[in-house]
Amino acid sequence: MSKDPYKILGVAKTASQDEIRKAYRSLAKKHHPDLNPGDKKAEEQFKLVSVAHDLLSDPEKRARFDRGEIDIHGQEQGFAGGRRYQQHGDGSQGFRYSQQGGPQGNFSEEDLQDIFGMFGGGRGPFQQAGGGFRPQKGQDRRYNLDVDFLDAVNGTKSRVTLPGGGELDVTIPSGIEDGQVLRLRGKGDPGSHNAPAGDALITIHVRSHAHFKREGRNIRLIWPMDLKTAILGGKVTVPTPKGEVALNVPAHSDTGSVLRLKGRGLPERNGKDAGDLYVSLQVKIGNVDPALENFLRNSSTSTNEQK
Repeated sequence: MSKDPYKILGVAKTASQDEIRKAYRSLAKKHHPDLNPGDKKAEEQFKLVSVAHDLLSDPEKRARFDRGEIDIHGQEQGFAGGRRYQQHGDGSQGFRYSQQGGPQGNFSEEDLQDIFGMFGGGRGPFQQAGGGFRPQKGQDRRYNLDVDFLDAVNGTKSRVTLPGGGELDVTIPSGIEDGQVLRLRGKGDPGSHNAPAGDALITIHVRSHAHFKREGRNIRLIWPMDLKTAILGGKVTVPTPKGEVALNVPAHSDTGSVLRLKGRGLPERNGKDAGDLYVSLQVKIGNVDPALENFLRNSSTSTNEQK
């Protein structure tokens, strides 16, 4: 393992303090133990990078090292004593702490925030006053949930299975849309130092339906009717999100005729009126009555004879 702090940080001996700081930040992020759990090699490299930065960021110690008076650990050549490398392994996150609670060494607040920004929205885990830990809200967790079309229209309760084996009960409000995200507060990762837990973010995916199609708060349906009903009019039974209803079909209705069932679309919610159900009729002949077939045949024959 190299004992040259310049080689450890990958900078020239003429490097400026800004170049040394940038190199340290990059390597500290790369080898941080929280990003390399269980990796002893990364942990040791992180400690060594910290030692190298501690020495080179101090102009006096850097000059003494360059003159050969001290080694990378700050120990005078030929003498016992001085601060040892192992001291940097004490305390949380690989830093040694003073009795006042602050990290020792030449680490600026900017350095600490840059290193730990990946763990809390750009803020470090240290309080700016008092030296204690700053509470950190837990991380949010994201999940996907498939919902049937009618459950999305009417609302329901469902359950999400978590990767670790746990479960979350989710209330699906009526009228929820495909791609909408539900936030369950406090159902994410736990916070640190009495901070609140993160949230669970549930992305809803609405399954398509065999007959219904949603358009805003309205629903469209294509439904068949027999020839007799199309000509004479009558009632047909059609499905709605809340169950079947009888629909009055006017006489002489043709394929493509659209009838409206008021209030049979999405239910009323949050001050929004209920939507409507629009039924597009489609003539379906089905089994042909022999008498009708004979009538049409005779009618066709009479027409030809008149010509």
